[in-house]
Amino acid sequence: MPDARVQAIRLWLQQFDEVAGAALTPASADASFRRYFRASKDDKSWIVMDAPPEKEDSEPFVRIARYLELMNLNVPRIVEADLTQGFLLLTDLGSTQYLVALTEDAQSANTLYADAIVALVRMQDEGASFQSNLPAYDEKLLRIEMSLFSDWLCETHLGLVFNDDEQQQWSSVCEVLVRNALDQPCVFVHRDFHSRNLMQVSDFNPGILDFQDAVCGPYTYDLVSLLKDCYISWPPDRVTEWALSFYRQRQPALGPGIDEELFLRHFHLMGVQRQLKAAGIFARLNHRDGKPGYMLDIPRTLNYIVAIANRYEELGYLSALLSERVLPRLAEAMQ
Repeated sequence: MPDARVQAIRLWLQQFDEVAGAALTPASADASFRRYFRASKDDKSWIVMDAPPEKEDSEPFVRIARYLELMNLNVPRIVEADLTQGFLLLTDLGSTQYLVALTEDAQSANTLYADAIVALVRMQDEGASFQSNLPAYDEKLLRIEMSLFSDWLCETHLGLVFNDDEQQQWSSVCEVLVRNALDQPCVFVHRDFHSRNLMQVSDFNPGILDFQDAVCGPYTYDLVSLLKDCYISWPPDRVTEWALSFYRQRQPALGPGIDEELFLRHFHLMGVQRQLKAAGIFARLNHRDGKPGYMLDIPRTLNYIVAIANRYEELGYLSALLSERVLPRLAEAMQ
């Protein structure tokens, strides 16, 4: 059956001489309703974003792309835009995701993560001029995100319903994680700064994608996304080494009140909040959106929590919940 939106994209591109008649091939899709095509003509290529306006608002993408460009970060430049139809024509940052590069050559990790950390530091330093224009990563949003874990993974997928005592303990864990996030300095947060949204490029590495959900939020959030990635993992000592590299670069802006010990607490507990959110989203993608592939990433995501839980007494209930109930049931369900 012909794809009406692809036909509409072809018609839309015809008005631009340089790209008119270009060949369209799928470039990628993501967990939202957006999808991407590579438009190729002669020796040039572009990316076309297809974001149905009834499902996706592309205005934040356009606005935040401009912010990041002004920060001197490598993001797709918007060549043409039709927000009414939900079409964007973008410059092409290539096809080598960090995830692919790291999987194919683990020896490249130090260089790739060093580049990404430099970009992240710049985003936080230069982003100070723009962060007031972003939505706040506030308490309501933090709690909604963690409820995805209890609602979609525990209850919907695994049939785990908390009794009154368990609900109280779960609420206590959530309170610790919310306070940890809100106590941190607020910065420009990409919100999905990980190996599937960073592109390895030969010049001005990395290319940065999928930034439309940016918020003003905790300074460790993007670092957690990068180093405690849901799609690829590294030995804890190596993660700590990279995290401290970020801390040393950002420390002058953070001030003397955040020492190394407090930074690592901020980092680890922020990771727990994000990992609970991500696991819940993966379960929702499976049950609501018919995208089961992300379920395979849940054990890796939750094992980050198990690995650090013994450092923080406040995570005792969550550690037991994951180790004794959630992860075993997940393993059974995947057999």
